Amino acid sequence: MTDNNLFNGIHAVLFALFREDESIDLPAMAKQAEYCIDAGCHGLTILGLATEVQKLSLAEKKQLIESVSVTNQSRVPFSVTISGNSVAEQIELLRCAEAYKADWLILQPPMVGNFSADVYLRFFEQVASATDLPVAIQNAPQYLGRSLSASDLELLRSRCTNLQAVKSEDTALGIKQMVEVTNGRLNTLGGRGGLELTDSLRAGCHGFVLAPDIVPVAIRIFNLWQQQRYQQAETLYTQIAPAVTFTMQSLENFIAYGKRIYAIHTNVEVHDRAPSLPTTPFGLELAERWALHLADVLAEGDKSGTV
Repeated sequence: MTDNNLFNGIHAVLFALFREDESIDLPAMAKQAEYCIDAGCHGLTILGLATEVQKLSLAEKKQLIESVSVTNQSRVPFSVTISGNSVAEQIELLRCAEAYKADWLILQPPMVGNFSADVYLRFFEQVASATDLPVAIQNAPQYLGRSLSASDLELLRSRCTNLQAVKSEDTALGIKQMVEVTNGRLNTLGGRGGLELTDSLRAGCHGFVLAPDIVPVAIRIFNLWQQQRYQQAETLYTQIAPAVTFTMQSLENFIAYGKRIYAIHTNVEVHDRAPSLPTTPFGLELAERWALHLADVLAEGDKSGTV
């Protein structure tokens, strides 16, 4: 049996926020976590792709785990994405997550080399077996260039009893296949910045890991769906879909402009850590337009009582 309550809902994966000298801005990170909790997120996630994890040193990853954990104070479930190119490196990060009261972990495949499924299965088995915490596997071939099939995950689940979920960066059709093959034995979480949000719910998604640019509206959509107010959820999603499409042209585009949409909502100053996608005046104009649109959608929901 899996703990559905741990994975259900909208888990906010935090953007990496930097100072002008490209060092991590910890006060801004704390403000971002508070923003997501205040919006009603069902969980916090750190060190995902939105956190630009591949640009962070191991020491910085540990620093962010500690900072977000201290800010959260166990108010919502706290998950940590575990990355690294060796079993030892991932276990070292895993130990830090355990020490700072992570509730569950998301295991990312190593980015070195390109191997067959059995190599990744053995790697994940070694890492997952080092903890008693529930773990999920991140399947994001579009962004990470490697993934496991639903059958692979079923095999891994038979070896690791704490494997309870898959974070599937996939289409609604792919998510449906994952749900059908695993037959409820694994929780399925979506992502992709909110693309196909309602269709993914219809396919059987238990929750989503999404960044703060879209989190407040995504929470409302998810809550409406849980209340079986499907048409209202669909209408709300239709209103925000163009904004999601704008940010999710690529991972680099999402980092550049999704982060700025969040910053407009919160008056946070954005500084990029190289290498990064250069923004353009037109891109910034569109980011401001969609940020204001998302704020208007939320305000209209407040007036109409859509929660």
